[in-house]
Amino acid sequence: MPSPAPTRRKPPALLPGDTVGIVAPASNLQPAMLEAGVRGLERMGYRPFYLPSILDQDIFFAGSVERRARELEEMFGREEVRAILCARGGYGANTLLGALDLKKIAVHPKIFCGCSDITTLLTYFTDAGGFVTLHGPMVTKDFAGQPGSGVELASWQAAVSGKAEWEIASSDVRTLVEGSAEGVLYGGCLSMLVASLGTPYEIETSGTILFMEDVATKPYQIDRMLMHLRLAGKFEGVRGIVLGEMLDCKQHPDQKYTLDEVILRVVGELGVPVATGLKSGHVTGENITLPIGVRARLAANQNVKLTVLESATAPRSAEKPTARGRS
Repeated sequence: MPSPAPTRRKPPALLPGDTVGIVAPASNLQPAMLEAGVRGLERMGYRPFYLPSILDQDIFFAGSVERRARELEEMFGREEVRAILCARGGYGANTLLGALDLKKIAVHPKIFCGCSDITTLLTYFTDAGGFVTLHGPMVTKDFAGQPGSGVELASWQAAVSGKAEWEIASSDVRTLVEGSAEGVLYGGCLSMLVASLGTPYEIETSGTILFMEDVATKPYQIDRMLMHLRLAGKFEGVRGIVLGEMLDCKQHPDQKYTLDEVILRVVGELGVPVATGLKSGHVTGENITLPIGVRARLAANQNVKLTVLESATAPRSAEKPTARGRS
């Protein structure tokens, strides 16, 4: 029998009126986009909070490693902050791995949401920190309502409110290999997953429904990264695979093959169900929230159904918020 999935702690649920901390662990920000995201969060009934240093710049980073690491630790430690949302991805989350005091973070598990480059922190907190994280919308794009973006509200509310069992929107998802499986939902941006290999922060994929997505990556690069995962043994023990929208992942408009063919050459013979087209991460339209570290069921047949089998957050009674707004 396969070994049981690890039990991960669930952060407390998010309630209307709660303070939401905004962090920039990777690339630097445009102030106007940050403020647009703040207004979007306020419209949703939350109280956005961020540190003034969030607008710092160091080359292409949002300030120094020290600034970004201490910002994260402080947000996890602040009692009034109930959820932590990443402003954007870009590049830079991996520079924090050796600088973070994981004990300070893990002792206060909170909703932590982001995608793209933030995948590095999602998998680190889930694997080494032992708590559930969220792959999904970010402040300066999705919550800001940038053109062609947005927050997929059904999955966001189900994840942050602690809904016990719920189905992820799958109208755009297609079956590549039929079958059904249960496992722990896990993954993120393919480039970041592959970048973890050979490091102390290497992804742990056995027993998972593995989600992988990317953007503006040529098919041969997708093939190379999937092969890297396969050669590294990261598909061993995987129970199902779900690909993202794979936005703009073409060699050129008139290529004589499909990305589906490329994907199937690597994962089509693994003996697990494979689906593609799930809109979480780099997407057109609304960004779906995926809880990383909870049990899920994938049924890929004529239609695809991805069901989260347990809550992503723990129940929390209503209480008077202690928000202090922006610092």
